[in-house]
Amino acid sequence: MATTLETVRPIELAEIKEARERIAGTIVRTPLIRLELGPGFPDIRLKLENLQPINAYKLRGAANAVAMLSEAERKRGVWTISAGNAGQGVAYAARKAGVPCSVVAIETAPLSKLERMKALGAKLIPVSYDVAWKALEERSYPGAEGTFIHPFDDHNFIAGHATMGLEILEDAPDTVVVIAGIGGGGLITGVGSAIKAIKPDVQVWGVEPETAAPGALSFSMGSPQIFKEWKPSFVDGAGGQSVFPRMWERMKPIVDDYIVVSLEETKRAMRLMAEKARVISEGAGALPLAAALTGKAGQGPIVAIVSGGNIDLKKFSELIESVMV
Repeated sequence: MATTLETVRPIELAEIKEARERIAGTIVRTPLIRLELGPGFPDIRLKLENLQPINAYKLRGAANAVAMLSEAERKRGVWTISAGNAGQGVAYAARKAGVPCSVVAIETAPLSKLERMKALGAKLIPVSYDVAWKALEERSYPGAEGTFIHPFDDHNFIAGHATMGLEILEDAPDTVVVIAGIGGGGLITGVGSAIKAIKPDVQVWGVEPETAAPGALSFSMGSPQIFKEWKPSFVDGAGGQSVFPRMWERMKPIVDDYIVVSLEETKRAMRLMAEKARVISEGAGALPLAAALTGKAGQGPIVAIVSGGNIDLKKFSELIESVMV
């Protein structure tokens, strides 16, 4: 299967600009707001991708990938693998294009994400996390039919995410560091590609939870690694079991550094956004703010990408009530 894959290549600025035009009628140009924390804190701005129609950034990539399918591919329908946000993105874009969609869905995903995928017309095939990760590597799953859209290792998907980088530099041209959470690596590769093409001096940092940090491990080792101590957590939208070699090839020239944050720091960031900016973020969306608050990325201006807000409200309340800011 790997021999049929397109060779990994850089995401060109022209492709990103074309993607922006292509998806303009589907996605929202999300706001970038300053998080007012007072003296002694870094200058942090939040890129609110939780305000997309599916409450997550994945719609950018999905809309671009679906729009670029051939007519024959559309007729076969599409399928993807997801813990929720990619599935929602592909289902949303597919429904708009009149294309059938199936999602091999991680069964432990938040109920809100599973229900949203079904509401968008997706046929769900529930599997365990381990089975889903294996299917991501193999790009196949029994019973899943149609054109496969990989939720991160897909050039067109990544180019869609990259449109966010254009918006960030237009709205905050004084940005010094951009921080993005890492799951599969598609978000940071896309945004970083746009940032580096326009302002190569701007640093791009990745962040992962302590329970699932293969990116930081790979960075320290200089090669793609498996994170053997992987544990599931409420940060279900970021932190994988490993870094795929193809994604390492994409990330290596773009990502300047990695930060690992604790689950407590992540919960604290979720609460801080709710209290200071009235923003509801899922765990993965709070990782960049948690990273910025460590001070490791400097005093800024730092753009922290709030990648999504798809979390059960009861769970969100329980998480933020368990920490003090």
